[in-house]
Amino acid sequence: KMKITKTLSLHPDNFGATFSMLCVLHCFATPLLFITQSHLLIVPGWWQGLNYLFLTLSLVAVYKSAQNSSNQLIKVLLYVSWSFLAFLLISEEFHFLHLPEPITYFTGFTLALLHMYNKKYCKCNDQECCIE
Repeated sequence: KMKITKTLSLHPDNFGATFSMLCVLHCFATPLLFITQSHLLIVPGWWQGLNYLFLTLSLVAVYKSAQNSSNQLIKVLLYVSWSFLAFLLISEEFHFLHLPEPITYFTGFTLALLHMYNKKYCKCNDQECCIE
């Protein structure tokens, strides 16, 4: 488990699924921000920064989840899914490649689902890391 505070701890897969879904919600909200704030010519920097915050937190969750997983395929798929999501977000921001938004949504959902599925394969060196 990842220790967030002394009294609160989260299983890395719960943490990863939560941030993957927040990332997807952020992606859904971005076009709405443009529509409702059409007078803005650029996306506020703090809003774009959320992409990197979610990617960073998501990578930590993928790393911790892979450490505690007994399923090699899930470990690989977690990293592949995260890498593809990072590629999509970074390439869109720097205008390398723009794919339809549903691909980004699907990738975020896939990462969240992989985290939830991975909970079945939790293995630990101690008795506490896989306890909910």
